[in-house]
Amino acid sequence: MHNKKSTFTTLKTYKPFHSMYDPCRPIGTKYYSTPPQLYMGFQPPNMQQFSPREALKKGTLWPAFWDYYENPYKVKKRDEE
Repeated sequence: MHNKKSTFTTLKTYKPFHSMYDPCRPIGTKYYSTPPQLYMGFQPPNMQQFSPREALKKGTLWPAFWDYYENPYKVKKRDEE
């Protein structure tokens, strides 16, 4: 049994199986994102809302359902952090 404490994130990872007889090189780690609404059983009443202008920019009215997406495959340059 693992007692490894993990932090919650909507970005998940997995490593596809690679056989030693597979002629192609291994794919490596794959990433996928799960939306925040999967972790909320129901929408509670009186949730905080974005302003109409901000909601149009974010794509959702409720901050609890907004999830920033950063491309995990993008190679960061030396100057970026």
